[in-house]
Amino acid sequence: MTSTPETKKVSVAELLGKDAENLLTYKAKVPASRLHLPGADHVDRVWVYSDRKAPVLRNLQNLINSGRMAGTGYVSILPVDQGIEHSGGASFAPNPDYFDPENIVKLAMEGGCNAVASTYGVLGAVARKFAHKIPFMLKINHNELMSLPQVADQTMFTKVKQAFDMGCTSIGATIYWGSVESRRQLQEVSEAFAQAHELGMFTVLWCYARNNAFKTAEKDYHVSADITGQANHLGVTIEADIIKQKLPENNGGYNAVKFGKTSPKVYTDLTTDHPIDLCRYQVLNCYSGRAGLINSGGDSKGASDLADAVRTAVINKRAGGMGLISGRKAFQRPMKEGVGLLNAIQDVYLDKSVTIA
Repeated sequence: MTSTPETKKVSVAELLGKDAENLLTYKAKVPASRLHLPGADHVDRVWVYSDRKAPVLRNLQNLINSGRMAGTGYVSILPVDQGIEHSGGASFAPNPDYFDPENIVKLAMEGGCNAVASTYGVLGAVARKFAHKIPFMLKINHNELMSLPQVADQTMFTKVKQAFDMGCTSIGATIYWGSVESRRQLQEVSEAFAQAHELGMFTVLWCYARNNAFKTAEKDYHVSADITGQANHLGVTIEADIIKQKLPENNGGYNAVKFGKTSPKVYTDLTTDHPIDLCRYQVLNCYSGRAGLINSGGDSKGASDLADAVRTAVINKRAGGMGLISGRKAFQRPMKEGVGLLNAIQDVYLDKSVTIA
């Protein structure tokens, strides 16, 4: 990176560059009054009326009350589960310190995150040292790409009870909506979420679209607002308390791929091609923000990581999202730089001048 928060305090507008005015002053097509926006009182205002048990509400409030952004209603989560799907070498060779699970948790703590999300092995290795110091989110299923031929599938690596026993406040899981295996994944994750709620843990769903038909010669509609929005809507239907979703990059996937059902009003009344409108449609599909939307930080590209992360945070916040879950951009660099990048993301949510669109 040409500049970091450690060496120079760079404003949000500077990091956004030529897009600053467009992103910071835009008025969304769907008014914010239609949404349940994040806030310190989100549990009391929204979740208290649900069927969630008292321990689930306590753990959701614990998440909101943790880290640098405690009390804002926004969350910053460090996810490090890439070693299984992307391989340990591909994930940690850029910074071998993170082969050691302790450094993963230390990065989340030093970086002021609300929680750390990782695998059964990572969190289990250091649970007695850290589970009482930062909320643990155990990712219970993964796609491992060592098997040949490779398939877009998720396999359960652990049981919900094991997350509870190590002191986790929540579990996370992935469903590849649109894949051949998605209905089995739906059943497995739905059952796991129900058990997690029974044990008092809240639930987070990595809500990804995955089907070769979603990618055409013109565009990759895996990241279209309408398809990712429907993935979100399916996710909250199985009582995901928080949805993790990629930031939308385009729209019109349903019409381009010519499948399923949509409405012309999605594209005329609810969205435009502006990134904040596209992200707001994702929030709408999370029961109008009753379930929080956290967007993923994406892979590490090097010098542009800081600006890219801040841009994603601005879009998520102004759209009505709950925060960011960013991993590779933070852990594939020295810890001090990783902390600085996480803090820069958090600064967007702490900055009162970055308002809801």
